[in-house]
Amino acid sequence: MPEGDTVYRTAAQLREALAGHRLTAADLRVPAHATADLTDRLVLDVVPRGKHLLTRFDDGLTLHTHLRMDGRWAVFRTGEKWHGGPAHQIRAVLGTAERTAVGYRLPVVELLRTADEDRAVGHLGPDLLGPDWDAAEALRRLAADPARPAGEALLDQRNLAGIGNVYANELCFMAGVTPWTPVGEVAVLDRVLAKAQHLLEANKLRAERITTRDPHPDRRTWVYGRARRPCARCGTRLRTAPHAEDRPAVWCPHCQRGPTPG
Repeated sequence: MPEGDTVYRTAAQLREALAGHRLTAADLRVPAHATADLTDRLVLDVVPRGKHLLTRFDDGLTLHTHLRMDGRWAVFRTGEKWHGGPAHQIRAVLGTAERTAVGYRLPVVELLRTADEDRAVGHLGPDLLGPDWDAAEALRRLAADPARPAGEALLDQRNLAGIGNVYANELCFMAGVTPWTPVGEVAVLDRVLAKAQHLLEANKLRAERITTRDPHPDRRTWVYGRARRPCARCGTRLRTAPHAEDRPAVWCPHCQRGPTPG
């Protein structure tokens, strides 16, 4: 699933292509909004909120989309052939005189009043890349359930918005705890949040995510995507097991302390 930095970058691309322009073509290919006509509407902005995208129009409407696991937005010049998947996977099309944004495999396509955006995103915690970022509030929400596994708690968008499985694994490694360590036993939780905000900020406009400061393709992350390979810090073979709704957890049994499955 795309992380908050990927969604931020997608919003920036859509904003550059659409904001300040009127739609000359629009097509929402979902049953609930198949008859909606958005042509001639002015696009005011495209705003990321955690892992959600909010495309706002001048008539008080917002198009809410979410990428989840497989969705993506692609932007094309007028006349350019679309690519990103077969036509039957297209869920939304927003076109101006010069650019067309095409949403492939979008599991969430919802048209709502801008005044009602909280209905879609009001449950989210402070956004690591948003103007509402509040480390103290995120810390309070995490600490409210001290027995919850740290990896699972970091992934819960109601605690803080923007962390996906890549960052959950990387942050646990940097904190020296396994993803199954109870939140209440993570002594450096405030520093984990500071590191999370720093990493997403650093990566929000990069094509390739880097958590180690090393841009080499084999050394961009500490543990994520490196299961069963030697730990980049100590050389111990990294282990992997499912956590948090069967997402893959990767950890170093030497560098990280705490409970592990089995």
